[in-house]
Amino acid sequence: MDVGSVCDLRHVKHAIATARAVMDYTTHTTLSGLQATAFALEMGLKLTNLSTPASSHSYYSWKEARCQPNFRQHVSPKASDACGPYQPIEEGVSDRSPRPADDPAQRGWPSSGNHDTIAMVAIDADGHIAAGASSNGASHKVPGRVGDACVAGGAAYADDEVGGCGSTGDGDLHLRFQPCYQAVESMRQGMSPKLAAEDAILRIAKHYPQYVGALFAVDKAGNHAGASHGWIFQYAFQTHDTKEPEIVTVQPVSIMTPQVTHEVQVT
Repeated sequence: MDVGSVCDLRHVKHAIATARAVMDYTTHTTLSGLQATAFALEMGLKLTNLSTPASSHSYYSWKEARCQPNFRQHVSPKASDACGPYQPIEEGVSDRSPRPADDPAQRGWPSSGNHDTIAMVAIDADGHIAAGASSNGASHKVPGRVGDACVAGGAAYADDEVGGCGSTGDGDLHLRFQPCYQAVESMRQGMSPKLAAEDAILRIAKHYPQYVGALFAVDKAGNHAGASHGWIFQYAFQTHDTKEPEIVTVQPVSIMTPQVTHEVQVT
């Protein structure tokens, strides 16, 4: 199984191409930071200014709004009231209860406007399966934060013997549960894509009821399904005999009402 990834990549637009180069031209799995940028330049990619008028406006508006929302906790000044610089405080650090619904970092996170993960799975004519994911991460994240897109099993995973998976949503929680690895391994144990997708999502929702995320799973025969929690999820699929991609809409599952996702059998 070949894997390549980059995280905290700076000044290079084509992150997935850099990750592919890590896989093809090194024996490593992951490169990060400015060293990953240097590697990308060696591989022929170009430096690019990744700021846009829209991203600059978003950043300065966020600063004017006292850096709300953000992803800090147990710090002074209070993260919900002010920007940093922050210092740690001990009060509340021992509290490891699930994130409350009014957590500033959770209000409206994730949504279509503040994250941009894309994940794909492809099966070629010889039955080889590839998966990939790319993301700019959570808006206004703590600098240095690493999400799930660059960790195999988090936002994407594939095994020729079984199938593949792609996910989107709360990458911090995905890192804790590796939902795509879980979905593929569940299919290996005999679960359908539908049940494997639901199982992976509900494992997270059981511990984090405010979790928002989704994934799709596809087996080596091309049967696919999706599952989501906290939002209505859509994914697209296309086969060799269809001219245009088809859209599948997935209604969210819940702990109380599982097994309501959409599954497609390919014949």
